[in-house]
This record gives sequence, structure tokens and C-alpha cells, in this order.
Amino acid sequence: MSHLLRIRLPDVPGTLGAVATAIGAVGANIEAIEIVEHGADGTAVDDVFVDLTPGLLPDVVISSVQQIAGVQVLWVSRYAAGGNLSLDLEAVEAITEEPARAIGRLTELVPRAFRADWALVADASDGVVSRVEWTPGAPDLPDEALAWFPLDRAARLEPGAEWAGWSEIEVGATPLGSPTRAIVFGRYGGPEILDSELARLNHLAALTVSIAAAPIR
Repeated sequence: MSHLLRIRLPDVPGTLGAVATAIGAVGANIEAIEIVEHGADGTAVDDVFVDLTPGLLPDVVISSVQQIAGVQVLWVSRYAAGGNLSLDLEAVEAITEEPARAIGRLTELVPRAFRADWALVADASDGVVSRVEWTPGAPDLPDEALAWFPLDRAARLEPGAEWAGWSEIEVGATPLGSPTRAIVFGRYGGPEILDSELARLNHLAALTVSIAAAPIR
């Protein structure tokens, strides 16, 4: 059974090796490791995909890893492995193949690229916020969503009172060609949306807008 551990650790040689050793010591196998972010505070955030042997609980892996000085498990959940860079490249390729559906394809691909539960395109150009594109499971927009606009940069969004029933929802967004239109994604239960993920989302959105606007030859 594959799980994703998002780990904050000292960004110094040897620490990641110690983490790998701690994971192996309790009987789990590492499937992939991805560097998510290098922090200015001397720490890094890594996604570690592990395969747990039958009967091995994630808590055992977490306890083993967190015995290492300065290492903290930020979040754990069942997940299929996949690389951030490769997923971004796959998304760009898919969008390029269907320029007439560029915005729709971006919406469909964001959940996988960002390990999110859903994505949608929100539009507030008429003074009323509405969904233009959305994936299965995307909730209706709360009335408070109008306060997100105008959106001039990628940001974490406050979900609003109407989404208060969802457990610890994390929402990120970036403008999609206009301050009154945005691509939005959400995660239930975490992990926290990082600045590096917002930068990736902004880059993909900008590429998508360019592809959609390019003349078809």
C-alpha cells in the first residue's frame, strides 16, 4: 500500500539518507522521493512515497522518521507515486495537443499534477462569481468567493463560511489571463499549499493562456 509522507527536514547532506534508513528500518520501501521546496530557513520539504508491507501502520514509519533531529512529518496519506516535474510536463503536452480546449484540459489535469481533490475555473467578470469549468467533486462556489477577486497573483485562498463543513480544506488559485478569472484547486485534509506549488500553478496557467490564444495553424 503506497503512502505519501510530506517531510520537512534540515537541508544538509546526510539528512535525507538518515530518513531513508529510518523508513527501511521499520520495513517500508521507498518508491520515490521528490524535492518540493528549498526554504530560506535552511530546511527543505520533500515528498517521500513509501510502500508499506502488510500490517505495517503509517504511524510506525512516522515515529521512526521523527526520531531524527530536525525532521518533521507534515502530512501523510495514501497516494500513488508520480513526479512533480514529469506531471507538469505531461500537463503542458496534453494542453498543447488540444489548444481549443486548453482551459478545460488545464482544469482536468490540475488535480493530478498537484495531488488535489478537485479543480475549477472561477469567473467574476460580471460581478457574480461562477464556475466555468470544473472537475468531478468540485464544490459549488461560496458567495464569499467573490471576495477573492480581483486576483493579481497566485495565492492561498480563504474557503469562506459556506465551506466550513469541509475538513481542513486547503485552497490555492492563480489568475487565468485576467484578474477576474482564476484556476482554483482544493485539498481536503492537507497538505498545506506551498509557495513552490503556487509558482508551478502560475506557470502552468500562463502557458495555458498563451496556448489558448495562439492561432491554430
